[in-house]
Amino acid sequence: MLAMTTSRSSIGKQITRPGKKKVKKVMGEYKKGELKSSSGRKVTNRKQAVAIALSEAQRKKRKRRK
Repeated sequence: MLAMTTSRSSIGKQITRPGKKKVKKVMGEYKKGELKSSSGRKVTNRKQAVAIALSEAQRKKRKRRK
C-alpha cells in the first residue's frame, strides 16, 4: 500500500493578509445580500460568492506586486 503524501501544490494558493480582508469583506456583502456578479445580478450561491472573493483577493495580490 502506498503512503499518501500531500504536495504543496495540492494544498492551494496562499492568501495574503490584505487578501484575507478582501475575502472577509466580500463574504460579508454576500451575507447581507449586497454582492453582485460582473453581470450585475445578485449572487445567491455561496460557492459563487467564495469564487468571487478568492478572485478579488488574487487581483489585489497582483496589484500589490506591481
